[in-house]
Amino acid sequence: MNIDEQHVAEPGLAVLDVTAADEDTVRTVVEGLQQLWATSGVTAVWRVPGQAGVRARVYADVHRHPHNA
Repeated sequence: MNIDEQHVAEPGLAVLDVTAADEDTVRTVVEGLQQLWATSGVTAVWRVPGQAGVRARVYADVHRHPHNA
């Protein structure tokens, strides 16, 4: 998965790749991030053949609180 320039075009924007043992853990981590910052929510969860765990990507704006997004 490529990171588009627009997702990191200014300070405060971040792309986070989350890796965990299972989808429930990924979703729990993303829910925690959503309490801190405005995020995209969890993207589709995927597996990489031959590698442990599942992965998801989250786009975040660390300058914006989720309740003010």
